[in-house]
Amino acid sequence: MKKIKIILTFIIFILSIFSHFIYQIFPNFITSILFPVNESIWEHMKLIATPVLIISIFEYLYYKRKNIPNNNFILSYGISIFLGIIIYLIIYLPIDKLIGHNIFIAILLLLFIFSLIQYISYHIMNYQIVKYNKYIGIVLIIFMYLIFYYFTYYPKEINIFYDYNKGIYGIDKVNPN
Repeated sequence: MKKIKIILTFIIFILSIFSHFIYQIFPNFITSILFPVNESIWEHMKLIATPVLIISIFEYLYYKRKNIPNNNFILSYGISIFLGIIIYLIIYLPIDKLIGHNIFIAILLLLFIFSLIQYISYHIMNYQIVKYNKYIGIVLIIFMYLIFYYFTYYPKEINIFYDYNKGIYGIDKVNPN
């Protein structure tokens, strides 16, 4: 399972690069919740969540086919993605405040976060079975996307939600393309 997690880290990283452009190509309500609608720091947190969840589906099917135990699978990803987003913001926001947006640092941090997510999920999956783990994991993931929805369509006018390229907060309701 460790080798799989390492390989998945790099696959998720590559998928996150492509995910950056999905909303621009297919602008609609669903893609607005799953993928970034602008260049704000907050919208880029979807680049952490969605690629990880997409790949986790394939990971789950692989484990099931190969009969590899995966306790707490959904819970492991619900927790690890939440922690990944929080840790990314804790590290990146002070750097952004001090030196401004640096694409190199943002990309390296993203790779670190994907590695951390895989590390956390590996340990949760190898822990004893948590009661109601599937339900807790599903609730965490749904809650996360409800937060994405809310702050995409009703962002607060603070730095984390501001797209400096377009000069907007959240989704551009006038020009959705």
